[in-house]
Amino acid sequence: MATNVKVLLVDDNPMVLAMLKQALSSLATVTTAADAADALLRAVDESPELLVCDYRLPGMDGRQLVEKLKSRPATAGIAIILLASKADITERLSGQDFVDDYVEKPFFLKEATQRIKRVIDRLALEKMAKAAPSDGVLRGSLSQMNVIDLVQSLEMGRKSCSLTLTNRDDRCEVYFNQGQVQHAAYGSLMGDEAVFKVLRWTDGNFQVNFDGKTTEQTTKLNTQGLLMEGLRLLDEAQRDAGEAREAEEDVLLDN
Repeated sequence: MATNVKVLLVDDNPMVLAMLKQALSSLATVTTAADAADALLRAVDESPELLVCDYRLPGMDGRQLVEKLKSRPATAGIAIILLASKADITERLSGQDFVDDYVEKPFFLKEATQRIKRVIDRLALEKMAKAAPSDGVLRGSLSQMNVIDLVQSLEMGRKSCSLTLTNRDDRCEVYFNQGQVQHAAYGSLMGDEAVFKVLRWTDGNFQVNFDGKTTEQTTKLNTQGLLMEGLRLLDEAQRDAGEAREAEEDVLLDN
């Protein structure tokens, strides 16, 4: 589902630019530029929330473009993702606090899209939070942002809050401290097991209370560990279900 996050893509390779635009258009409002000078004008005129920019550009390079944007109050808040080689990231860009993330070149389109999507989701959640009612509780549907995207966004934003997930009669409470899941409860399940149970949810609703706190500590894995293990368990369950369907079809064909 597309968000109202505005993304500016900058790359002098027309094929890369077209492929990234196509991949991201279902996630955000995307405009493009083929060089840094054009990108600077577009950024000032259109105020994107995210700049995805190739580091190696003719003339003004990606870092120089970012420095110019960060020096202007109107564009200083733009989130930055740079596309760069491993050598450039290690030798020239490492430790730059103005960059939200890097995509290492060469890259697979699917992996790059997922990496960029994490930042888009974080920005979408922040926009929703700013528009939240005066009680400070952000409410939404899991059809807008599923559980995995929510958890990743709260982690990237280093949020301390409570996340309440509801799906019909089921309810799960998840507490974050600086982006790390601290406690989770789903019926009789606690900690890691409670998180694993709800990661697959795509239906239902969510509430984020930025004043929600707890002293309980029931999780053992950090947030990334919970996501990786939860996805592994989900893949395993889907694989087992597929094998069971294939076995059933084999039996039916034999009869």
